[in-house]
Amino acid sequence: MTRHSLIELEAVLAIVRCGSFRAASVELGMSTTAISNAVGKLERELDVRLFNRTTRSVSLTYAGRIFVAQIKPALEDIQKAMNTARAQQETPSGTLRINAFATAAREIMSPLVLTYLQRYPQVHIDIVTEGRLVDVVAAGFDLGVRSADLVPSDAIAIPLGQTRSIAVVASPTFFKDRAIPQVPQDLLSHPCVRGRLPDGALLRWRFVKDGEEVQLDVDGQITLDEASLARIAIINGVGIGYLMEADVQEDIAAGRLVRILEDWTPPLDPLCLYYYNRRNSSAAFQAFIALARDFTAGKLA
Repeated sequence: MTRHSLIELEAVLAIVRCGSFRAASVELGMSTTAISNAVGKLERELDVRLFNRTTRSVSLTYAGRIFVAQIKPALEDIQKAMNTARAQQETPSGTLRINAFATAAREIMSPLVLTYLQRYPQVHIDIVTEGRLVDVVAAGFDLGVRSADLVPSDAIAIPLGQTRSIAVVASPTFFKDRAIPQVPQDLLSHPCVRGRLPDGALLRWRFVKDGEEVQLDVDGQITLDEASLARIAIINGVGIGYLMEADVQEDIAAGRLVRILEDWTPPLDPLCLYYYNRRNSSAAFQAFIALARDFTAGKLA
């Protein structure tokens, strides 16, 4: 099957609009010879004459009128699509898809994502949260958000710079008749809210202090795989929890939860926004990257 270039089809429509090969050549910025050659090539490949030509006039043949009627709407749709694509290079618009851990999405939502949406109201952001690691390119995402140690080595990463740590917490009433754990091993004598990882394995609680590392398989009445559910259980006194500090910092400040073993929970790797090299990326993508860099540099109000 012969493939025709757009310029040949555009030449036909330009001749119809302008009424002559010469005027069409001026509109398209081509020589009259180039226009004539393009139409002649198309006619040979279609094996049909599209124009009746004389030294003084040019008109469509019957086959030409049918051909133009069919290709004109299609070329208009193509031109519209091309104009839309160009517009996205100039003004942030369209959709950005981001893949992240749920906790990571919560951490960037207010300071970064909502700020972006306020600045660029023509952009739609689609965030998918999941525990498993995915290939963001193969899965159709523009960006990913993960802790620095989980970012693929061949990706471009922007550290978001926020201090992150685990918080071991319980409700104030939980310790009314119980001793407060002083070292991680004390947790083994208390009911805990256990966590399940995306691969189905139980989360081991990890602690580090002065070079000493402790990992525990805690016990308790309930196992959950979502931080918001664990928070509800902990606030209601079901047990001690092991959550991201960002997920419970307001509860700690309000006195709904108390934090323990803080000296055993050092800072974690920072969150990173990451992506792969994007040539001719959209204005929406470029604006999000620029905002993330400002966020990292502390330039966002």
